[in-house]
Amino acid sequence: MHVVVNAAMSADGKLSSREREQVAISGDADFERVDELRADSDAVMVGVGTVVADDPALTVKSGELRAEREARGDPANPARVVADSRIRTPADAAVLDDRAASYILTSEAAPPGFVSQLEEAGATVYVAGETRVDLGTTFERLAADGVDQLMVEGGGELIFGLFAEGLVDELSVYVGPLVLGGREAPTLADGDGFVEDYPALSLSGVDRLDEGVLLEYDVD
Repeated sequence: MHVVVNAAMSADGKLSSREREQVAISGDADFERVDELRADSDAVMVGVGTVVADDPALTVKSGELRAEREARGDPANPARVVADSRIRTPADAAVLDDRAASYILTSEAAPPGFVSQLEEAGATVYVAGETRVDLGTTFERLAADGVDQLMVEGGGELIFGLFAEGLVDELSVYVGPLVLGGREAPTLADGDGFVEDYPALSLSGVDRLDEGVLLEYDVD
């Protein structure tokens, strides 16, 4: 499975404010690029923190792009995937609606009752890992279900975990023209942080979009 991490951050590397409220970092051109990347993917993934904070639908916004997906035999929208170690995803979350298939990746620490509730809401739930999601195992299950390209949209804890497990193939970062600040504000890769064996990147593209810049990397 090919994993593409895509994110928008401020010039000082923050994904949102210290209050973890969504901030408009991208402009129209980058929104269109992200929509195209979603349309080219088999599934779109976020961490549960993003679901709780923003309640995203993770669907393709452009009707033309949805039509193109259907014309090639794909569902109108890619599947939605949520990494949620203890089942914090609300049963009425937008990622569980009927616009696309939904997957919840969780751990053995998730309460069985909540797992059943999400399954009743229409999600496929994969359980792997004692207290945290075993990303490698659950990704193998997604691949077996036909997910060849997975787009990851955040947040920082999930992105760090993917890099720590060596599961990222590409990284695309839009750097917007604002400074958010705040030592508690989420960054591109949070988690424990690396002190050795840092993930190595090769710059593959630089493009100016709106008033910011898009940086594209291959992961070595």
